[in-house]
Amino acid sequence: MLILGFESSCDETGVALVAADHGERPRLLAHALHSQVAMHEAYGGVVPELASRDHIRRALPLTRQVLAGAGRALADVDVVAYTRGPGLAGALLVGSAVACALAAALDRPVLGIHHLEGHLLSPFLSVDPPQFPFVALLVSGGHTQLMRVDGVGDYELLGETIDDAAGEAFDKSAKLLGLGYPGGPALARLAEFGDPTAYALPRPLLHRDTLDFSFAGLKTAVRTQILKLGEGVCEQPRADLAAATQAAIVEVLVKKSLAALRATGLQRLVVAGGVGANRSLRSQLDAACAKRGVRVHYPEVSLCTDNGAMIALAAAMRLQAGRATARRDHAFDVQPRWPLAALDVGVP
Repeated sequence: MLILGFESSCDETGVALVAADHGERPRLLAHALHSQVAMHEAYGGVVPELASRDHIRRALPLTRQVLAGAGRALADVDVVAYTRGPGLAGALLVGSAVACALAAALDRPVLGIHHLEGHLLSPFLSVDPPQFPFVALLVSGGHTQLMRVDGVGDYELLGETIDDAAGEAFDKSAKLLGLGYPGGPALARLAEFGDPTAYALPRPLLHRDTLDFSFAGLKTAVRTQILKLGEGVCEQPRADLAAATQAAIVEVLVKKSLAALRATGLQRLVVAGGVGANRSLRSQLDAACAKRGVRVHYPEVSLCTDNGAMIALAAAMRLQAGRATARRDHAFDVQPRWPLAALDVGVP
């Protein structure tokens, strides 16, 4: 079974082809990704209308690129999968429309996929795939969640952010520091030259008996420190503040993840989403989990951001597990707000 997957939830257009043989782990045959970072950089953030228009331009050329890379033809595709939500409504509609129109032309079934489930399952494409059950730390864009995962479609929400997500804390703090877009990677690069102990920044909810997160107070503290520094501040204090900000975010993510492992009694952790590419987070999680005999699994760095591979993979795993059925009516809708905990078995 060959599954062609489309991702268009925000500012990256992704297309991928995954092979799902009976009883075997799905294999990635080829994938292609176009990032809109350069286009949105001038505006300091994603402009939804521009994002949607660019998805239209990129979807079919990327599809041809993927098929050529895999040495396959459109006629070889068995199922077309697409991101149904959550994400930007207009961007989701582009990917959904392209996928369903293509499937209709080929007379193939389609399957809508939850964006976060794609991230959650993406480590199964790595050279060190996890095994069920595990605790998952989802740190993607506006989402920061801890989940217990017992199988495909069998997810229990353990904790989530009550305000800003970790990715938003990175991006908003970077903007306050006058760094470019995207803010998270820019802040992480600047932090390499700073002292993480130079500023005492808060770790909200860290010492509470809860697995929920809160990063809004951290953002406010960063703003306060920047106002104290004043205009024309030299580079070193900015680097120190970037390092302190990253240290605060990473400490919360690491300690909450360890608390979730203790609460569930599980010995396996999966980290997925764009923030999962952060080198400081990976280093500290690896060290902390190694002391406790816990296995940690990540997606390949190239698959941490939004991509079509995770969508095709999620479709393959849901179909293999009998948790979804691809359909041939080719009608579609999108779910800009769609909690992963509310994902129903068989939802197209």
